[in-house]
Amino acid sequence: MKKAKVIYDKEFVIGQVDKRIYGSFLEHMGRAIYTGIYEPDHPQADEMGFRKDVLELVRQLNVPIVRYPGGNFVSGYNWEDGIGPKEKRPRRLELAWRAIETNEVGVNEFVEWAKRANTSVMMTVNLGTRGIDAARNLVEYCNFPGGTYYSDLRRQHGYEQPHNIKVWCLGNEMDGDWQIGHKTAHEYGRIARETAKVMKWIDPTIELVAAGSSGPKMPTFPEWEAIVLDHTYDLVDYVSLHVYYGNPEKDTKNFVAKSLEMEEFIKTVISTIDYVKAKKRSKKVVNISFDEWNVWYHAHLEGKDQKAEPWAQIRAIAEEDYVFEDAILVGCMLIALLKHCDRVKMACMAQLVNVIAPITTVKGGIAYRQVIYYPFMHAANFGHGVALLPKVNSPKYDSKDFTDVPYIETVATYNEEKGEITVFAVNRDLEEEMQVEFKLDGFEGFEVVEHIVYESDDIYKGNTAENPDNVVPHKGGNSKIEGNILTSILPKFSWNVIRLKKKEN
Repeated sequence: MKKAKVIYDKEFVIGQVDKRIYGSFLEHMGRAIYTGIYEPDHPQADEMGFRKDVLELVRQLNVPIVRYPGGNFVSGYNWEDGIGPKEKRPRRLELAWRAIETNEVGVNEFVEWAKRANTSVMMTVNLGTRGIDAARNLVEYCNFPGGTYYSDLRRQHGYEQPHNIKVWCLGNEMDGDWQIGHKTAHEYGRIARETAKVMKWIDPTIELVAAGSSGPKMPTFPEWEAIVLDHTYDLVDYVSLHVYYGNPEKDTKNFVAKSLEMEEFIKTVISTIDYVKAKKRSKKVVNISFDEWNVWYHAHLEGKDQKAEPWAQIRAIAEEDYVFEDAILVGCMLIALLKHCDRVKMACMAQLVNVIAPITTVKGGIAYRQVIYYPFMHAANFGHGVALLPKVNSPKYDSKDFTDVPYIETVATYNEEKGEITVFAVNRDLEEEMQVEFKLDGFEGFEVVEHIVYESDDIYKGNTAENPDNVVPHKGGNSKIEGNILTSILPKFSWNVIRLKKKEN
């Protein structure tokens, strides 16, 4: 058995965890909306057509914010198509994902769905085919109380009170040539600035997210961020990051180390933000919204996406059948986000239902949890308070793209109000369990509440509609605490959640 040591100190705080770091994403893509969250003829549909079984699974995830309506979709979207009587809404060719958009679900329906899911909306405006005018009208429609054309139009549609959407994204992945209305950094920076300006004139309380690079391998990264922020720094509050990882080479040791690349991505963007801050002699801090991240590409590699006929109303694409090794990388990515929570204030697992998602639905049938559901649920429910800086002394390994990869990946959160410590830990070792000694400096009188373990005898095993509970976590973990020394056995290739609570006097 390998051994490792980790030191956490009550005084070594990374930062306050913003609950919005556990956000998610729903795009008009594939079956995310139609037969995902919305299926009016489903036996469990509510009076608005939303699936109650899906809502329950979303509520269990405890997702505080959901980005909408795209994604690439938003760069060709006319938001006015999705308001008013449904029978009058136009059917459109949707070019980003080559489908027919019926517009049965639009702004108002999504706000209603978010209320039922106990979450809030992160709205994205179209800076591909549209721009300042459409964006300002949408803010007026959603957030202005009344007495103007668009605010009164909302009231006519049955929504007397404004939606008060607080977070808005200025376009999506505008650095990519796959994007409708793809722009250079200067072109995007200029329109993002002018759009941000008028949106804040209408509602000064909103927070704005500038579109950053679509990934660290983009040829324009990180110059894109520097140029965009040079135009927008005083008006935006966040820069967005996106990344997806796959394992086409079946190299698991290398695959589960990719969270290290994610951390480098975050560090580089923080450096770029602070470079612009210094250049502008600004005291304002711009933070990060990591508003698309996940494991992707199973469906593409297996040829499923290629079989989806174009221009269908419901085009099943990017429906990932996740396997257990994906859950381990998702756990490592969640830890990476928490290790940078001083600057990563929002993040969105992409997406939420059916499309690269932790929840899968069967049309007319069940909704079930993919294997990646569980690490996200644990983090979103238990990872609150402040994040503590880990000092890790772990055995390491080298892989194709990485050197000195620690077998142990970990971060802890301390919720002082509740007197709770939660240690999240991944053992990347495919062969051996690991004994870890966690030294908790400054924490006395805590006891172990539970040690949740997520493991599998087959790293390629997943959950299916026929066997939805094939791989589930258990609470049979081995942890004990003496004084301020927590000793835990982490099974081979496992995700672990060790929950501690202050003893009552």
